[in-house]
Formats: sequence, C-alpha cells, structure tokens
Amino acid sequence: MRIAFLELQPWEEKYLRERLDRQHEVVVSHGVLDDESLKEVADAEVLSPFIYSRLTAERLARLPKLKMIATRSTGFDHIDMAEAAKRGVTVCNVPFYGENTVAEHTFALILALSRKVHEAFVRVRAGNYSLDGLRGFDLKDKTIGVVGAGRIGLHVIRIARGFGMKVLAFDVKRDNFWAEVLGFEYAELNDLLGRSDIITLNAPYNRHTHHLINSDNIHKIKPGAILINTARGGLVNTDALLKALDDGTLAGAGLDVLEGEESIYEESALLGDATNPEKLRSAIQNHVLLKKPNVVFTPHNAFNSQEALERILDTTADNIAAFAAGTPKNVVREGTKSS
Repeated sequence: MRIAFLELQPWEEKYLRERLDRQHEVVVSHGVLDDESLKEVADAEVLSPFIYSRLTAERLARLPKLKMIATRSTGFDHIDMAEAAKRGVTVCNVPFYGENTVAEHTFALILALSRKVHEAFVRVRAGNYSLDGLRGFDLKDKTIGVVGAGRIGLHVIRIARGFGMKVLAFDVKRDNFWAEVLGFEYAELNDLLGRSDIITLNAPYNRHTHHLINSDNIHKIKPGAILINTARGGLVNTDALLKALDDGTLAGAGLDVLEGEESIYEESALLGDATNPEKLRSAIQNHVLLKKPNVVFTPHNAFNSQEALERILDTTADNIAAFAAGTPKNVVREGTKSS
C-alpha cells in the first residue's frame, strides 16, 4: 500500500518506518495538508494526519484511491466523517495514549496560576526579584470541578486527591465505583460551576459539548475561580471567556487549546482572504486573550511527552497493519463522539 504521513517530525518518520511493513511505500510531508502537499499524496491509499490537517469533503474528493485515514489523535473533528463514510474510507484513531500525560499538564497549568509561576518567571528574567503581587494560594482543601470524568478526568481526580483537594465531577455517565474509590462527588454542571475554586475541562468535543461553557452559564462560576482547558477550544465560547476574565468572574485561565486555534497558524492567509471574517475575528480575539496577564497558554502541548508520542505512533502502526491484514481496529464512524 502507498501510505502518506502528514505533520510528521523526522524522528517520528524514522520510528514509524522501523515499525511498518517494508513492502509498503511510505511518503512523508512534514507540514499540514494544503494544496501543494495534497498533490504529493493524491494517490495515497492510506493517509495519516494529525489534528491540523483538515480533511474536508473537497479534499477527500481529490484523494480517489484513499481507503483508510489513520489519524494520529483521539479526536477526529478535523475529518469530514460523513464524506469519508460516503466514499467508503475507513477512519481509525488512537483512542488511548496519554491520559496521565494530559492530566499532568492540567496540573502544570493549575500550579502556574495558583503560584503565579509565569509572572514570577517573566519578572526574574527582567532582573526584578520583588515578591509584590506574587502571592498565590494553596491547592489543599480547595474544590476542583472536573468536567468530563473519563480516562483523563479520572487521572486529574487522582492527582487532585494527592494534593488534598475536594473533587466534584460532571459527566453524562456516572461511575459510582470510581467515585467511591477515589473519593469524589458527582454534581450537575451548574452546581459544579458554583462550588469549584478550579474548573478543569476534560470532556470530548462534539455537537453536544460545543460551547459547554457559554454566556448563559459562565456567570454561575464561583467568583474568582480559575478555568483550565486541555480538551478542545470549542468547549468554551471565547466571547464569554473574555468577559468573565474582564469582570473578575474568573481570576485566571490556563489554556492548552483555543476556539479557532487554527486561525493563529493561518494568519498571513487570513489577511488576504476577505471571505473569512469570522476566522479573522477569532484570530484577533485569541490575541487579546493571550495578552492577558492572568492567562497561561501552551500551544496544544498537553499531549506532548516522549512516552505519549511513542504510544501514538505504535498504535498508528498497529492500526495500519490491522487494516492491511483485513482486520481493522480502532475504527470510528460517523456519529461517534470525538474527544
């Protein structure tokens, strides 16, 4: 089979080539999918993107030989699933790879805000060793609200309990066994928002969770709380977030993802494209958001540990091998929740 990989670093290419059947023809593009790279992979039977390569209906139509998409991610909202199904293209993902990895990053963002690490770092780099304005707060005995108590959320809860925190969790599916073992309480979303000192979003992104935090409920957040998002940017309405940061509803936000974050990487194209005013507006909003001193931002980096990346590549290689053998696994279908 002819397999094309997108958004691949050199070490990842070497790692995958060692794990793939040498009978396969492998093509690698280190950048995201665009009109130029689309020509290079046009005859691919298997395409393996990461999250920044958008596989729209138009682009899928230009891949006539495509049989499989092996996305190197858990989420698949970058793929037009309906069009893939229509074309008989099998889509496989990496359902598990870094539950602990993302949970650890969640607490990196929490600690940066709770102890003002980011502000202290900038100050010291400028030669200022004053403690004025750097007083933080303890996590012990604070209440953390975990929105999405799945695999990642449960790891967040384990870590939180280690800090001596009280834990509330919101999830459409409740598991009383884990609630008892880990010592947390389930709550409805609005109740969680009103009682939590720190709110962390670990829910999947889909049409049901789009703007889960919005202008209708963000004012229900406990005044002075901190919001953490390491899931998907679309879980939070950016207008509502900016307003909450400005009026003091939120004391701070730790963000690994942004709504419309792809616009940041496409700014030069947006400036010359008058047909995308919403994307341009999103890019401007995100710049305003990231300039706020009470916002800590990492560039969709929560998954990015060596161990997690190797697990992603191992699963991707296994997915391709299974498909080639006629026994595809980790298949996702239209209507399945993207996380």
